Amino acid sequence: MISLYRRLVIVFKLILESISFAFGSLKGDKFRTFLSLFGVSIGIFSIVTVFTAIDALENNVNKGLSSLGGNTVYIQQMPWTPPEDGSEYKWWEYLKRPNPQYREYIFLKNNMTTAEAVCFVIFTNKTVKYKRNSFNGGFIFAPTMEWNKITTSAIDRGRYFSTAESTKSIPVAILGNSVAEALFGNEEPVGKVIKVGNENVTVIGIQEKAGESIVNIFDVDNSIMIPYSYAGALFNTRNSEAMICALPKAEVGRDAFVQELTQQMRAIRRLKPAQKENFAVNEMSFLQKQTESIFGGINMAGWIIGGFSILIGGFGIANIMFVSVKERTNLIGIQKALGAKKFIILTQFLAEAATLALLGGFIGLIMVFIVVQIFGGSSSFPMELSVYNIIRGLMIASVIGIVSGFVPAYSAANLNPVDAINSK
Repeated sequence: MISLYRRLVIVFKLILESISFAFGSLKGDKFRTFLSLFGVSIGIFSIVTVFTAIDALENNVNKGLSSLGGNTVYIQQMPWTPPEDGSEYKWWEYLKRPNPQYREYIFLKNNMTTAEAVCFVIFTNKTVKYKRNSFNGGFIFAPTMEWNKITTSAIDRGRYFSTAESTKSIPVAILGNSVAEALFGNEEPVGKVIKVGNENVTVIGIQEKAGESIVNIFDVDNSIMIPYSYAGALFNTRNSEAMICALPKAEVGRDAFVQELTQQMRAIRRLKPAQKENFAVNEMSFLQKQTESIFGGINMAGWIIGGFSILIGGFGIANIMFVSVKERTNLIGIQKALGAKKFIILTQFLAEAATLALLGGFIGLIMVFIVVQIFGGSSSFPMELSVYNIIRGLMIASVIGIVSGFVPAYSAANLNPVDAINSK
């Protein structure tokens, strides 16, 4: 126990001494030091910036994908992605498929045993107005009552549709955040009457701001939600784009739920066993799995891009360590003559190299922080320097320091004491 304690004390003193030598090297030749640390700083700056940007991109995509809930399944005319077997995306054939129908929603609602909720939604675009303000191309969507069980978006002000409003064609609307701002500015929208097309509609709620996303599957902020029962007063519901949303029960597995949903849709459309489905079963979870694999490749590219920058910094550290070994050859000879073991010399120089690299890493992280503060405040693409990326940057810096300093440290540890002392 005492021997182990003494060894730990010796190692601790060696590390402190190595840090002292490292800072001494910094003072010795400032230009050489600047070039060496600059290489590490640029390397860490490059790789951490890449990782931070990738994290921001991934969060933005996942935000868009999760806007309608991760477990919800959507019955639509066209699939979101190419077939899983790798065959061609035959959009010209998908266009011939019939749109989901209200009667199919009723059939699924009455017959699905694995569904927690089933909802029917139709879409169109209309200009909405309030006094002299207008919002062109507003995304009008008209869901049935179950929509609030399907979606993850919340009501910020006001309320959701009542049962009467959802079933009796009452002219009410819930506005997206951007629509409310464009029409009302600082004025309170709830209770006001707006024009949707040529019809007067009362605003009963404002949806919570969703924010911008690269994957804009459902543009909540630019939407005007009206009850499905009232949609016929505004536009031709038969020719509108439609979808059926279905949410599984908590205890039901994904495969069982999709299987029943597919079987029920085939039954209502009277498809024979040999016939292909004339509808698409779209899942948010499938898209999320695809994006995970895509971002895995992007992360690998980030490592490659940052690796070249790190390599330059590694050469700089190796250079300054070779010079440090040469300048302290006499001192190394004296240490070895007094009984210093090889591992002591090796540890001393490796700790010095790691210290130099970590110092360069800290400078690189400060540069990343400044860039994030300047350019990372965009609502559509917010960037944040995470603790994980800070730790990862410092770990990379320390590893680069140890790897780059190993050869100089090994050469120092294997110097002949007599030759080292007599060297000039």
